[in-house]
Amino acid sequence: MYTVFLAGGIASGKSTVARELERLGATRIDLDQLSREVLAAGSPCLAEVTSAFGEELLDPVTGELNRSLLAGRVFGSKELLARLEQIELPHIRSLLRRRLHELAISAVPCAVVEVPLLDRAVSLLDLADEVLCVCCPHERRLAHAVGRGMDVEDFERRLGCQPSDEYLRSHADTIIENTGSLAKLLDRVRVWWYAHGNFVQTEGRDALGT
Repeated sequence: MYTVFLAGGIASGKSTVARELERLGATRIDLDQLSREVLAAGSPCLAEVTSAFGEELLDPVTGELNRSLLAGRVFGSKELLARLEQIELPHIRSLLRRRLHELAISAVPCAVVEVPLLDRAVSLLDLADEVLCVCCPHERRLAHAVGRGMDVEDFERRLGCQPSDEYLRSHADTIIENTGSLAKLLDRVRVWWYAHGNFVQTEGRDALGT
């Protein structure tokens, strides 16, 4: 199985690329979803988090994590955020390895791992065969975000918390440029897919009329 880590900033077109890869035959894994799973009620990771940041983070009835309270506690401090990531990442890595193994024995041809923040997933990169990054000019990204109803200030705030395109380019094996129409972006995704002929699916070929 070929494992791809897919990264890209807010409104860059990363989700569009991921959906097209899934349509072509890849299986998607959302790293954000894995991070939520490792913090499930009663999990070892949650026990470590509450030991480090306080038992009051737990709902007294359900035992679930109050994510808003945790976010308010750590995201104003680089030190506390680093501590949280130090706790979470080994658990995320272990879960990701299990999921990839399950997919591999199921004969899945390609797994695409969506990575929200590449700079915080460096310790996971050895699990990838390729790092694929979607890059898009700032003006286009802003237009995309505003078109989806996002406030300009909110967009800029979120953008400032993410790795820059320069960072993504320096850590990518392959870059997909989102600089034109949606059709051109999808064409670039297909070019990448068909260049990896070892996992191209017949259904995908037929869908494209090739």
